[in-house]
Amino acid sequence: MTDPRLAVIVLAAGQGTRMKSSRAKVLHPLAGVPLIGHVLATARELSAAHIVTVVRHERDAVATAILDLLPEAIVVDQDEVPGTGRAVELGLAALPVDFEGDVVVVSGDVPLLDAGTLGDLIAAHRAESAAVTVLSAVVDDATGYGRIVRDASGSVLRIVEQEDAGADEREILEINSGTYVFAAGALRSGLPRIDVANAQGEKYLTDMIELLRAAGSVVEAVAAPDSWMVEGVNDRVQLARTAARLNAMIVRGWQLAGVTVQDPATTWIDIRSTLAEDVELLPGTHIAGATTVARGARIGPQTTLTDCEVGEDATVSRSDATLAVIGAGASVGPFAYLRPGTELGDKGKIGTFVETKNAKIGAGSKVPHLSYVGDTTVGEGSNIGAGTITANYDGVNKHATVVGSHVRTGSHNVFVAPVRIGDGAYTGAGTVVRKDVPAGALAINVAPQRNMPGWVAQNRAGTAAAVAADAAGSEATD
Repeated sequence: MTDPRLAVIVLAAGQGTRMKSSRAKVLHPLAGVPLIGHVLATARELSAAHIVTVVRHERDAVATAILDLLPEAIVVDQDEVPGTGRAVELGLAALPVDFEGDVVVVSGDVPLLDAGTLGDLIAAHRAESAAVTVLSAVVDDATGYGRIVRDASGSVLRIVEQEDAGADEREILEINSGTYVFAAGALRSGLPRIDVANAQGEKYLTDMIELLRAAGSVVEAVAAPDSWMVEGVNDRVQLARTAARLNAMIVRGWQLAGVTVQDPATTWIDIRSTLAEDVELLPGTHIAGATTVARGARIGPQTTLTDCEVGEDATVSRSDATLAVIGAGASVGPFAYLRPGTELGDKGKIGTFVETKNAKIGAGSKVPHLSYVGDTTVGEGSNIGAGTITANYDGVNKHATVVGSHVRTGSHNVFVAPVRIGDGAYTGAGTVVRKDVPAGALAINVAPQRNMPGWVAQNRAGTAAAVAADAAGSEATD
């Protein structure tokens, strides 16, 4: 149920120079979702009546991603005035003029802060009728963070940024997380009074704390249960550390839900993937995107599935698949490559060193080894011989191959598309199929074998082959 007295402002305007990337920082992926996607999902969980995002760097890309993830979000552009205070001021202006509830301010690069913790922060804020409640954290090393400065009684006096902190203030280990709950009225009255008289020349949102305190308003700070929850991602080292922590949480959650993960340290599961009970993941497995794996399937080792659907009791070993459907009881690999559009029917097989693309392989059909099958439909119960290639491209257009049900094709075949092989047909080894094969027919196009006696002695005299052939001939006449 939507809370009409709650709004969320997501700050996503920063350049993120420490990422050293042409991609906006908040768009770097984490567990298969952009950083800001995790923050937007948390905002949605709060059931806020309004969610505003403030953008600037790589504006179009960031705004597009935000609206793809949360179409109801309001996107606001930050102007030339720098600082979080100005960003919140612009976000506040996007809310209805009569909004008088509470405004949660979060950062788009803090992905692990969950809705439960924010819900507790909002509850504490409302219980104290505070003008602002800051989410703080106690850390071992506060370098780079704003410090929470308290008086002798423990009341919050102000927040001082690292660049403006004195020597004593830099010893404080309670930091500002950059997450707040404000009374909307306090923001409206206070933000216009903040200036840029600081080391960075920015309009600091943190200055609101001292301003509200001086006005006699209630100012509170509540520490997060764990400091890692409020860690921002500012460079790729922090991105990797956050990814590892989130993945460990995801893996543990699936283990508790009945999934066997043999080696959690080498298993990665994206946040949008879904696993059923009794799934088994072997070492080196990555379940990516919106992949779903049904009960009893065995995945790995050394396997990546991206946006795939895997049926019950299927096995996928040492393989890579993207946008593929693998039926119940089917087998894939080892060393198979399933490209988008692959559909393997129940109890079917795609075997060793097989590549498929836009291929629909029917129930019980097999492509066991050393083959390329593209733009192809195979019926039920067929067997595609080793070393088969579907020649689907004429240099300009792609063409389709259709193989019927209960077909047996020989080794080292080439199907030159467009071509159709009828139900129950056979093809001989080494056959190049250039025209349709009727149902129940045998297709062969191999010329009779011709042996030329003495060819090596005549054309390769003095070689090891000639010597061996001569010796074999002498032995045969003894």
